[in-house]
Amino acid sequence: MNTVMDELLKLKVPKNNIIYINLDRREHRTVTTPEKLDRVIERAVRGASDGLRYLFIDEVQNVKGFETVINGWREEGDCSIFMTGSNSYLLSGELATKLTGRYIELEMFTLSFHEYLGMRNFLNKPAIPTSQAFRDYLTYGGFPKSLEYDDPDAKAAYIQDVIGQIFDKDITARKTVRNRDTFARVQDYLINNCAAPTNLTGIIKYLKNSENVTLKRETLATYIRLLKNAKILYKCPRFDLRSRKSLRGGEKYYLADPGIRFARNTDARISYGPSLENALYTHLKSKGYDVSVGTIGKLECDFIIRKRDQYAYIQVSMSIQDPTVEEREYRPFGKLADGYPKYLFTLDPLPLQRDGVRHLNLMEFLQNDGDINFG
Repeated sequence: MNTVMDELLKLKVPKNNIIYINLDRREHRTVTTPEKLDRVIERAVRGASDGLRYLFIDEVQNVKGFETVINGWREEGDCSIFMTGSNSYLLSGELATKLTGRYIELEMFTLSFHEYLGMRNFLNKPAIPTSQAFRDYLTYGGFPKSLEYDDPDAKAAYIQDVIGQIFDKDITARKTVRNRDTFARVQDYLINNCAAPTNLTGIIKYLKNSENVTLKRETLATYIRLLKNAKILYKCPRFDLRSRKSLRGGEKYYLADPGIRFARNTDARISYGPSLENALYTHLKSKGYDVSVGTIGKLECDFIIRKRDQYAYIQVSMSIQDPTVEEREYRPFGKLADGYPKYLFTLDPLPLQRDGVRHLNLMEFLQNDGDINFG
């Protein structure tokens, strides 16, 4: 929101026409009804000049029934309204049924690697090799404030606190989690197994055999949906390349930020393979691509990306210097003859082109805020 407000000031919008209300602030903690919210807005806009007013409301989910107030102010026609709040409410589909007329949903992501490097410079952090910065990014993630902490334990504590706030605001507040311990076990399983094919039956068996936890299929599905709505996880569905249809089961889940794995991972061994996939997945999502896991018979293509009627196929590997790994990564591409571009991302320092596949260095691609060329 601050970025948008700064842009408005640069565009010479009068400062008193930019109105900011944070419902988490102490003076607004009692604003919990539509009537109280309406009075707060009324007082805030009194000093505005003639012309369009820009109203920014933070943590709007604190007011039950806020939609009626927003609809009323918008109907007056001289107010452009920006809202932030709980992911699980604003992005769950409930909002669309209650806000009449047009609205635009802007999904925010944590820092990309390109932005992460820029933030390091902004904070005057000591210069380090790009490869070290990339390892730090894959480990600690891109929550902006986490860069202010140099100690890994402090970083972990901060990220845990962020996740805890998401849990309290987006999940517990909705009163759909009766057993927090079981929910945490499901969450940890999905975090530890990000970028791996997943199905409900497999998770239920794991919880029963390894954790001695019995969980109904419907409850597990609800828990996963809550994690998705809270933007802790993203679901990457499977897509059959032969039938051109979506498939049920075997989907993968990716984390909203690499730091979540660092802070919550109960396995001390961090696997860079899934971390590389995760970093590229969130980068592609932030660029507006639809991303799926490709299935070609018994073979798998890490990502199929689509934007409108354009497609591209992507494989991700830490290195293909081992000939066995090279053949494994290229094998799915050999089954694709539709002419769409094929990409292989690795960390190899001197990528070599083969069979028309565009072999790129992933770290450099993310460092330069790279995009996919469909031509």
